Amino acid sequence: MVTILATCGITARAQDAPCAVPTNVVANAEEQKWNWHLQNTDTVQGDSGFPAKYSGQNSLNSKGEIRETVSLDLFLGARLWRGAEAHADGLMWQGFGLTDTRGVEAFPNGEAFKVGTKVPNVNMARLFIRQTMGFGGEEETIEEGQLKLAGKQDVSRLILTIGRMSAKDIFDNNAYSNDPRTQFMNWGLMANEAWDYPADPLGYITGFAAELNQPKWTVRYGFFQVPRVANGEALDPHFLEAWAMVTEFERRWSVSSHPGAVRLLAYLNHANMGSYEAALNNPARPADIEATRAYRYKYGFGLNLEQELAKNVGVFSRLGWSEGENEAWVFSDVDRTATAGVSIKGEFWHRPNDTFGLAGVINAISRIHLKFFEAGGTGILAGDGALSYGWEETFETYYDFHIWKTVHGAIDYQFVNNPAYNRDRGPVSVFGARFHWEF
Repeated sequence: MVTILATCGITARAQDAPCAVPTNVVANAEEQKWNWHLQNTDTVQGDSGFPAKYSGQNSLNSKGEIRETVSLDLFLGARLWRGAEAHADGLMWQGFGLTDTRGVEAFPNGEAFKVGTKVPNVNMARLFIRQTMGFGGEEETIEEGQLKLAGKQDVSRLILTIGRMSAKDIFDNNAYSNDPRTQFMNWGLMANEAWDYPADPLGYITGFAAELNQPKWTVRYGFFQVPRVANGEALDPHFLEAWAMVTEFERRWSVSSHPGAVRLLAYLNHANMGSYEAALNNPARPADIEATRAYRYKYGFGLNLEQELAKNVGVFSRLGWSEGENEAWVFSDVDRTATAGVSIKGEFWHRPNDTFGLAGVINAISRIHLKFFEAGGTGILAGDGALSYGWEETFETYYDFHIWKTVHGAIDYQFVNNPAYNRDRGPVSVFGARFHWEF
């Protein structure tokens, strides 16, 4: 759904690829005035079909299919005044996810937007200003990246960001499981799926974020717009009634020189959402969530862990919970989630720029949400017309191999049991390949 960009700076870990320094950055880390980057990611995925007792509006195609996605970004950054940077990201995308990105909650392609296109389409994905205010004391060097300019900054600082961005640029990051262009491809491994995070169908939104950074911890707060309708492109103009807030506390540490971090996230959304209970109380079938829409709250919590166990070996996990009473509005139909995995760099087999990853995702929904799907209701990704409920269980493994300089290829396998929580469909095996380069 959304592109999560691997950038360099205070959150860099041993698993990250080294950052290239462009010609307009001097060796003593003086402030970089501007930069530009390009990236391209091409992904192909397919399955050979799977058993299914029935299919509905949002069901994954059980006959098998192959789909491709292509993305191309041009990133531009410029320093405006002391501590201020402006960044733009022009995105071109083309292609579709499996079954037009429906039928699996832990969807297998993070580059598959909810609005596919047969011909290349262009969008200004990001356009924001970042203001950094230092409080003095110890400094650190910030290396340049796709959304960062190089320079020195106070470790103790306040960072303000306003404009169009991905909420995932700032919140719920993870060193090993964050970017579907270079790491795991699955939605459930690029973000906490129980966080109904604010975004349009491309994964971007207008908003404001503040980050207070200290040597061992960071506190973040964000306030964002939300779409007018579920999974919609147009934003709700009722700014006082339609919004999304998120807070996050991050604590960092090092155990025998091996970095780790924990992030605690809480969110509160207010939008013109439907109620699952109200939809069930209406005798009309299939259950119609749209007929019950009113401005309601939706909230939830997340836990995000990462730890380097040894040089080039890291483990990670996410846990998530949402109230599950009101309509899924933006991301997925997930009320409970748990993920865990491992990421290993290839230095052990003399391929230091290769990465092997192995992870699992378990997704579930609340009891009232379950009854809604049993009554024929549809959500963002799920809705088979009926439901024999079971946890959706997903396994992913990938191998990303270095081809040349910043050119990488990857092979990927994902196994999904009970797709969209339905024991009457699946399991399904999804095979994939990825080509990625950046400059």
